[in-house]
This record gives sequence, structure tokens and C-alpha cells, in this order.
Amino acid sequence: MNDYERYDGLGLAELVARGDVKPGELLDAAVTRMAERDHTLNAVVIPIVEQARAAIDAGLPAGPFRGVPYLMKDLYANVRGVRATNGCSLFADFVPDADAEMTVRVRAAGLVLFGKTHSPEFGITTTSESRLFGKTRNPWDPERTAGGSSGGAAAAVAGGIVPWAHASDGGGSIRIPASCCGLVGLKPSRGRTPMGPEVGEGWSGMSQVHAVTRSVRDCAALLDATHGPDIGAPYVAPAPARAFLDEVGAAPGRLRIALQTRTWNGAPVHADCTTAVEDAGRLLESLGHHVEDVPFSVDRELFRRSTITIIASNLLSVLEQRAAELGRELRQDDVEPGTWVLVSLGRTLRGADYAAAVRGIHALGRQLGRFLQEFDLLLTPTMATPPLPLGALALDAADLTAQLANLEQTVGFTQLFNATGTPAISLPLGWNEAGLPIGVQLCGRLGDEARLLRLAAQCEQARPWFDRRPPLFSDGPAPG
Repeated sequence: MNDYERYDGLGLAELVARGDVKPGELLDAAVTRMAERDHTLNAVVIPIVEQARAAIDAGLPAGPFRGVPYLMKDLYANVRGVRATNGCSLFADFVPDADAEMTVRVRAAGLVLFGKTHSPEFGITTTSESRLFGKTRNPWDPERTAGGSSGGAAAAVAGGIVPWAHASDGGGSIRIPASCCGLVGLKPSRGRTPMGPEVGEGWSGMSQVHAVTRSVRDCAALLDATHGPDIGAPYVAPAPARAFLDEVGAAPGRLRIALQTRTWNGAPVHADCTTAVEDAGRLLESLGHHVEDVPFSVDRELFRRSTITIIASNLLSVLEQRAAELGRELRQDDVEPGTWVLVSLGRTLRGADYAAAVRGIHALGRQLGRFLQEFDLLLTPTMATPPLPLGALALDAADLTAQLANLEQTVGFTQLFNATGTPAISLPLGWNEAGLPIGVQLCGRLGDEARLLRLAAQCEQARPWFDRRPPLFSDGPAPG
């Protein structure tokens, strides 16, 4: 398929449904591009092409995406019989004997899984660089990060290997790579998508799973196929009124939108990011919405203490459990230097500290919920910086203090919505003079992905981005 990249995921599914192309031909197109491009990108770190061919030969389910290639992230997204490393050498040989519920659902939708994408060690930084697998490069500039922790997924989509890929987000890890790579990235509401059966929640409810895509309709359609609680889920997001795909193209009405240009953690904001979000505000006003610069303020110390306590506690628990399974104590050389800093912090925390942290993020959620009674949505830059050079965010950085400052710039607008559990989406509405994507973020009320998708689709129609492809891998304009 020479024109493979001219279609989004639903477009490819339509070709299969009409009989214009066979699933094996789509897989060949994806594998060919992986072979040609991934030596540059380093996005797909665990290929499972033969397993994909076997699934096609056995007969795919008659799901809505039958025959379309897909990639799973190598972080808590188990695929039976395939290594699940979490980007960490301590798990390098771990092979699960069952699929994660998300894997079950994407298979049932007819998607063809042919690999797993790069994540940094346990997803705790916003670049996809690891001691285990090396550096994932940004298709727009191979010397810059593709973001993290779903950077492998984003690089594979922006690089034309697949039209969409599984991703997860505990502090911005869907939205940040989407911003870095010029994609759509939705973090759903807390409880919207399944985390099981291994865990009931990720990072005390701060982490959710979904995908990065090139079109809003793909984002919506994948959510239709995967949302809803799995057995034993600790909580459930409010049920949607109708299919999420039905929201794409539906009129959003005149919305009241609050504009925020200052980070919640105090990190400085690059002028390119401020320019992008102010331009997006003018676009929204031209579409009939009311945009008002009304900052939402939080207790910065409560926010910082709560999130770091939850992350460090969860990380320590997972690592100590794995070391115990291997019959030994956890060692410093089992993980990267930045990870060990969090392990050391985790060992100083008490159960009461963890309980206070959970109360803290719940308090932030209630505070934002009250703010969003006055406004329909909150508009921000996705990141406080354009994509950073490789190495600036790595867990083995020579200067971990500088690495932390860089990290705070990347999560300064995203992490709050993980704490509050509210849905947020990054849209590729900006590019700077260097030709790098600059994402813009919209956050909605808990459970209200529908409104986000309606407005995202309106923005996509007003300022299309699908034809905008990295020069390194451009394959011409989309049809129609």
C-alpha cells in the first residue's frame, strides 16, 4: 500500500471492510515502514510480527477496526507470551501468561498487534530514553525527544508506521508525546478505561490508558471500543450519553473557556508555548466561544507533595515485589539513577504520608470541579517548552537537578489533571519557527470527554493538521 499513510485508522478499517485491501497487506505496509524507519526512531522495541501474522491467519474478530495494525506500549500493558519490561532491566525477562484487559479489548476490536513501543523506566520521566532500549527520536527532529512516557507510541504514529498506538498517562504521558510529535492525545477521566487485571488503578488513580492518534475521530472510536470498567474495578467513570464517535462533528455550542498561561508547579513557560495557546484562544473565539484569561490557582506545595508521594510509594512497592520474586533484595544498580532517587524517597515515607497524599489529590479534584462549574473548559499549553534535546530528561542524566527542572517544564500544565482525574486532550494546533509541533491542551469536567471531543473536532475542521507530516517521512497529502 503506497498510500497507507494517507489514511487514519478508521480509513484503513473501511478499506478492509470494503474488500479493497487485506489485513495482511496492511501489516506488510506497517512492517515495511518499521524496517525502513525504526533504525532512526527506535520506537518499536519489542516486535511481534510473527504473532501478528498468526492472528491474521487464525481469523480476526469482526470488530470495527478489523485488520488495522496497532502497537501496545511496553508499560503495564501485558500481551500474553511477550516480554513486559516496563523499560527496566529488572523486568527484562518477565513474560506474562495473560493479556491485560486493554489488550483483550483492542484484540476484540479487530486490531492487529505487531509490537510494543518504548517507554522510559516505569514511565517516570517525559522522554522515552532508557538504559535497556536506548533513545527514541522525534520524527520532526531526530536530535529531540519524542516525549514520554508514551514516546515510542508517538514516534511510531508520527513516523507513519501506524495511524494510532496504545498509550498511558500518569502525569502527561499521552499528552506530552502528542505535543512533541504533532498528534492528538486524550487522557480519559479517572476510571474511564480498564487498568486490570494486574491492578485496580495506576498511581492511586492518577494514571489512565488510551492512545495517541492522528485524527480526532480515531481517538473517539478507540475510546468507544475500550472504555468501561473491567471486573472488580474500584470505581467507574460516568457513562457517556452516546457513542464518543457520534460527538465528532456534533455542534459543541457556545462554550465558556478559561485560559491559563502559568504552570501550576511554577516552571517557566517558553514564549513559543504562550504564543501557541494565545493563538488557539483566538481560534476558539473565531468559532464563537468565549475565552477569558482567568487563572486557576492551587496550593503548589500540596500538589507537589501529594503527587511525588504517590509516585514514589507505588514505584517502591512494584520494585520490591519484583526483587522478592527474584529471591533477593532490591539493589541500586537494578534501576537508573533518577529512579533510585524516587526509591530512596519512598523508603522514607509512612503509610500516613500516603493517605494524606491521596486526600490531597482528592482535594485538588474537588477544587477544580468547583472552578469548572463556572467554565466549561480550561485551555492551556500542553507543555511549557518545545520538545527538548535528547538527554535533557533522561533518568541517567549527569545533572539530575537540571533534569528535574526540565521535567517540571514538561509536566507543568499536564500533571494537575492526573491528580484531579479530569479528562484532558492535547491538539496539534501550533508549530514554532523551527518547525516543531507545539500542542495545546483542553481540560473538561470529570466524565465529560464528549464535550472535549466535540470541540477538538471543531478545531480540527477549522485548522486541519492531518496533512502536516514530518519532512523526514512525508508521504504526500491525504486523499480528499
